[in-house]
Amino acid sequence: MPEGHTLHRLARLHQRRFAGAPVAVSSPQGRFGPEAAMVDGRVLRRTSVWGKHLFHHYAGGPIVHVHLGLYGAFTEWPHPPLPDAVGQVRMRMVGADYGTDLRGPTVCEVIDEARVSDVVAKLGPDPLRNDADPSWAWARIAKSRRPIGALVMDQTVMAGVGNVYRSELLFRHRIDPFRPGRGIGAAEFDAAWADLVALMKVGLRRGKIVVVRPEHDHGPPSYLPDRPRTYVYRRAGEPCRVCSTTISTSVLEGRNVFWCSNCQR
Repeated sequence: MPEGHTLHRLARLHQRRFAGAPVAVSSPQGRFGPEAAMVDGRVLRRTSVWGKHLFHHYAGGPIVHVHLGLYGAFTEWPHPPLPDAVGQVRMRMVGADYGTDLRGPTVCEVIDEARVSDVVAKLGPDPLRNDADPSWAWARIAKSRRPIGALVMDQTVMAGVGNVYRSELLFRHRIDPFRPGRGIGAAEFDAAWADLVALMKVGLRRGKIVVVRPEHDHGPPSYLPDRPRTYVYRRAGEPCRVCSTTISTSVLEGRNVFWCSNCQR
């Protein structure tokens, strides 16, 4: 599932490509047909993001709400010409110079401002938003018996954090992912939050997650050829880049978590 910085990059891209002019919106697949007709030909005023939720705000009030989920993705192409829709295209947007096709989202719907407020009300602070209030997340974490590794991934506690940032952030701050939230100190949380904001801003700027400090950026390659190195994520059974201890993995509330048992005591 894409992490929060990916959605913020998409919002910026769609703002540049489509905002300020009428957009042709359709649903080649048909599932989004009636909703597409509600915004087709309207001016896209702006885009916004909270966590992993993307919003397209159109003139006159309707808002397209997209959550990519595990399989959703946008593909972009220059326009003209207008290519044939390939596969199950849920939503197609066509502007003056570019078009984009959305396939496989968990959510693609037209809502109003009240519904946006309902969505946002269920989410924790987004580290990439200027209005993020980390004290709200800290209040939830400080009184919870749940493992911090689960809390960091809980979108109602922190919005936009996925498995890569979760595993890497806890390693960088030497925090065992199974430590209860109430066992995290305020200073630890403040340092981790500030680091998370900085890391996600790098991801937003560069379009990829970069978490390994320069002094540790050597040794075994990344888990995929086109990805930067990680400390622990998807490195189970390999040596820690800092202490050489074998990286561990386990399932935590339905998701794999990775950690170093020596560095994260």
